[in-house]
Amino acid sequence: MKRTLIIAIVILVIIAIIAAIIATQYLPTPATPTPTPTPVYAETITIGVTDKVTDIDPSNAYDFFTWEVLTNIMEGLVKYKPGTDELIPGIAEKWEVSSDGSTWTFYLKKNVAFCDGTPVKAEDVVRSIKRVMIIEGDPSWLVTEFVEDVVAIDEYTVEFKLKTPASYFLAVAATPPYFPVHPSYPQDQIVSDATWGGAGPYCIKEFKRDEYIILEANPHYHGEKPKTKTIVIKFYRDATALRLALERGEIDIAWRTLRPVDYVDLAKDPNFVVGSVPGSFIRYIIINVKMDPVSNVLVRKAIAAAIDRAEIAEKIFFNTMSPLYSLIPAGMWGHIDAFKETYGLGPNIDLARSLLREAGYSETNKVVIELWYTPTHYGDTEADVAALIKKQLEATGMISVEIKSAEWATYVDNARNARMMLSLFGWYPDYIDPDNFLTPFLLSTANKWTGSLYANPTVDELLREAMVKVDQSERAKLYEQVQRILADEIPFIPLLQGNLMIVYAKNVRGVELGPPMLLPYWTIYKTIG
Repeated sequence: MKRTLIIAIVILVIIAIIAAIIATQYLPTPATPTPTPTPVYAETITIGVTDKVTDIDPSNAYDFFTWEVLTNIMEGLVKYKPGTDELIPGIAEKWEVSSDGSTWTFYLKKNVAFCDGTPVKAEDVVRSIKRVMIIEGDPSWLVTEFVEDVVAIDEYTVEFKLKTPASYFLAVAATPPYFPVHPSYPQDQIVSDATWGGAGPYCIKEFKRDEYIILEANPHYHGEKPKTKTIVIKFYRDATALRLALERGEIDIAWRTLRPVDYVDLAKDPNFVVGSVPGSFIRYIIINVKMDPVSNVLVRKAIAAAIDRAEIAEKIFFNTMSPLYSLIPAGMWGHIDAFKETYGLGPNIDLARSLLREAGYSETNKVVIELWYTPTHYGDTEADVAALIKKQLEATGMISVEIKSAEWATYVDNARNARMMLSLFGWYPDYIDPDNFLTPFLLSTANKWTGSLYANPTVDELLREAMVKVDQSERAKLYEQVQRILADEIPFIPLLQGNLMIVYAKNVRGVELGPPMLLPYWTIYKTIG
């Protein structure tokens, strides 16, 4: 019995072993994990624009797109964190300000170099800023209005002595006139087609004016390396050509500027992304206050009263822009609707006619106005904007408008030399502060670039007083006074405020538009495959 039990147990064990062996032959093979594909990035991204470059020289460049190029091939003591209005270290690792706000000291990083490997030291910063002072170009006021002197304390320390304390000086120091330029830039001459650059993330490899710029990543850049090795900027004659290039795949990004209807259409196309930055882009008319007949303030007031901003916003810009009644954008602290207070929503034809009669004009003795625009710098809509303003002014029955135009380079030169009577312009902020929407226009020592020839000692005093105030509410009160004087004396007529729009292919990443509205190229990349 015992022996029989043992035999049975052995047989069961043998059967179990055999079953286990057989079972293992039919177990499923463990799945091999599928490796996650490593993304492949394109070496080149192409950006298309209808804009133009003026001077690749921060001593004289004072237009938005050229500043964008300078911001990518140069770098200042501080810079904006991409996509924000937060100031972060640039070529300076830290800084300090004296208790009275009159002395700013910047300590440079020790690994900063120009594109050819030449180290950037304190003397390079000093030389470049004094060069701006010597040349006295359009943006020089950003230095000369603030800086009494700048000196190199040692190889890596720069000290600024300010004329008067300015609470927002750090933002001013982030602008191109403060960028150190390569030693090849002559100390007393503007070099419009310079390719030496500065200490930014990119270097200019090739530049053919009005055709293209090729940028290559700076091998000596001190910061995070650009995500794309090569950036190509192509210049197009108009928005139609720009959109066609985008749809054909010739460019990856369409930037500055398509037509408003293009943004509406392309937003429906799954192959593209339409991006938008709200806020501080403004449009306005510059008036030469020394040129007859607009030297008469009554005529300027009549023009301001006759403008219909809402019609321009709706008919020309498909309401992607909104009416603006001050140079300070709506929504920014310090803004008041000064022109609405004085002239109403507009148009106020009865008021315009009354003012013109007071100035000595009538239906049989019309005032003749010249209105200028530039065809592509602000997009293909400019001719339509000028035509609609002409219609609005002529609706008074007492104004005759002659429309004139010039390409951007000539247009800027005309403004600098006060050759235009009324001219259409746009403004993107140099620094994020209400001061930047008043001082460059109304301060008599800063507004030569406008061609308005406007000067008012009271306004100068108010703006300089606001500069040194720290309390925001006190500054706001001063800016309110300035805006009311602007609405009364009319050297500029604010028109519209709107979004900045950009369109790019769906495989493009890293587009970081923010309040400064200058596009950083070094964050952009494109996936392929």
